[in-house]
Amino acid sequence: MDIIVVSKKRGRTWKLQLEPGNVLGWLPLALAASLLCGLGMAAGYWMHGDGAVIPSGLVATWAKEVSDQRIELTAARAEAEQNAHALARRIAELQAHILRLDAAGQRLTQIAGLDRGEFNFANPPAVGGPEELTAVKEPTLGDTMASLDAFEKQISDRERQMQVLEDLLLASRLQRQVRPSGWPIDGGWISSTFGWRTDPFTGRYAMHSGVDFAGKDGADVLAVATGIVTEAGEHSGYGELVEINHGNGFVTRYGHNERVLVKVGDKVNKGQRISLMGSTGRSTGPHVHFEVLYNGQTVNPEQYIDAAH
Repeated sequence: MDIIVVSKKRGRTWKLQLEPGNVLGWLPLALAASLLCGLGMAAGYWMHGDGAVIPSGLVATWAKEVSDQRIELTAARAEAEQNAHALARRIAELQAHILRLDAAGQRLTQIAGLDRGEFNFANPPAVGGPEELTAVKEPTLGDTMASLDAFEKQISDRERQMQVLEDLLLASRLQRQVRPSGWPIDGGWISSTFGWRTDPFTGRYAMHSGVDFAGKDGADVLAVATGIVTEAGEHSGYGELVEINHGNGFVTRYGHNERVLVKVGDKVNKGQRISLMGSTGRSTGPHVHFEVLYNGQTVNPEQYIDAAH
C-alpha cells in the first residue's frame, strides 16, 4: 500500500510505500519525534506551572491567605480568652463587694434592732415590672464592661456609706450602753430621793447625794451601764461598796451591799448582777444607796433613772 503526500503550495508530491521494510525503517524516527514533542510540552508545563496544572502564583496567594486567616483566628481566640479572664476577675471583685455589703447589712439590722423579715440580706431585693417589647438592644462586650464599671462604683459608694452608718450606730449603741440609765434593782421602791433631807441618824438637815432603793434583803443589785469596776469592798459610810467607771466622765456607786460579786478591774455589762442587797455601813435597813458622778461631781440620778422609761 502506498501513501501519496501532495504539497499544495509547491505542487510537489511524495509517495510513501507502506511496505514492511519501509515502515520498519522510518518508524523509529516517528517515535523519537513523538517523544521529543512530549518532552517539550512537559517542560513547558513545568516551567510555567511549577509542575502543576494550577499556576504557581495563585497557589502562593491562597497559601498566604490561609496563613493570614490562621494568624487572625489565633489572635481573636487569645483576645476572647483575655476578655473572658478580665470579665471573670471583675465579677469576682463585685461578688466580694456584695458579700461585704451583705455582712454590713446584717450587722446594721442587728444594731438598729430592725425586723429580720423586713431586711433579709440573704435574699435578693424584690423587684419587677412589665416586659418591654420595644427598644430591645443586644448588649456588647463594651456595654457589659461599662455597666460593670458603673455598678462597681455604685457598690463602693454604698459600702462607704454603710460603714459610716455602722460606725454611727455602734457609737450610738455604745453611748447608750455606757450612759447610766434605769434602776439598779429589779423591783423594790425608792425610799429616799436626792437632795436635802433630815438625816435619819442625827436628825439634822443634811444633803443626800444619791437615791435609795429599798427591797428584799439579798436581792440582786444590777449595773445600770457597761463599765469597769474601780472599787469593790468596804468603804466608810457606804458599807460594802461597788464603784463602776463608765467612761465619758460617768461613775456610778452602789452602797450598803450584803455581798459584793465583782472585783476591781472586772468589766461589767449593763444589767449584770454585781452584788446582793444588804444593810452594811450607815444604814437603817436593806437598800441600795445609788449615786451618779459626772466629772467627779455627784449629780441627781433621777434624770438617768427616768431615761430608761
